[in-house]
Amino acid sequence: MDCGTPSTLVLSLKEISMRTDEKILRIRDLCVDYRTDLETVHAVNGISFDLEKGETLGIVGETGAGKTTTALSILRLLPERTGKVINGSIEFMGENLLEAPEEKMRDIRGEKIAMIFQDPMTSLNPVLSVGEQIAEVLVLHAFKDKKKDEIDARTDEVLRLVGIQPERKKDYPHQFSGGMKQRVVIAMALACEPDILIADEPTTALDVTIQAQVLAMIRELKERLGTSMIMITHDLGIVAQTCDKVGVMYAGELIETGVLEDIFTGSSHHPYTTGLFGSIPNLKTKTDRLSPIGGLMPDPTNLPKGCKFSPRCPRCMDVCLSTQPKDAIQGTHTIKCHLFKDLKA
Repeated sequence: MDCGTPSTLVLSLKEISMRTDEKILRIRDLCVDYRTDLETVHAVNGISFDLEKGETLGIVGETGAGKTTTALSILRLLPERTGKVINGSIEFMGENLLEAPEEKMRDIRGEKIAMIFQDPMTSLNPVLSVGEQIAEVLVLHAFKDKKKDEIDARTDEVLRLVGIQPERKKDYPHQFSGGMKQRVVIAMALACEPDILIADEPTTALDVTIQAQVLAMIRELKERLGTSMIMITHDLGIVAQTCDKVGVMYAGELIETGVLEDIFTGSSHHPYTTGLFGSIPNLKTKTDRLSPIGGLMPDPTNLPKGCKFSPRCPRCMDVCLSTQPKDAIQGTHTIKCHLFKDLKA
């Protein structure tokens, strides 16, 4: 996919700086394991980031990088028996969600923080009409004390918001196409006008044309409602079109973060980020083959001692094999790599 020219896809620093500098979500040193009797999977390994009001953060990386686990941790929806947050804090509007009682979390989920899951086919109840499913969200949260007429009116309003005629609220999920199902899921997520919307690969199951429509709709609704968003994806083109800031994730770590201009037009990059860009087709450059990143993601039950990317890195040095790199910081740009240890301003 051609990411296009920076001038058309990348927001300027001035536009980003105009956003409200108000941190709505603050994650520090988050570590998550999946534990069984046989092994321990180290899924997330000490990530930290902030999300500001009205901002969109894109988290990009290969399958298995820990992106979805991070999202599930925020909502405390990890598998009960195996998933466990072993370190760190997740602060939402100043309150540590990891210490909040379950009753409080039930109020937060859906009303304050909502999530769009990867597959709309499995996110909807096949035996309830779409109107009933949207109304259920409202009854459980913002409209719990409202009359039926008010709930019905809000259901109609939300359906119109995502481009579905209210007359279709009596239809069942199987009567909708894949793109329309995803619109219903987005309507459910936005019904209570949450402060944060987490979109986990929201266009994975859709064709390219419908992808563009859904992304445009999400972007428009986010701006209209003033919602902050975390966009989880493996597609850098989607990140370029929708996000203000980017976090590149690998083996449970954020190895590079920055505003769009840092990632898409900056001169310094983590070798993994360079590899991601090298594996994207570019319509402006004639190439016989793409340049995929060699090797596979490391075994999360037995991670490398030093840099997690060292077994695949074309610029690996001796220090990379034995010592974990620290963050090199320059302005809004952070790179976790030994190559940039002198980058700090």
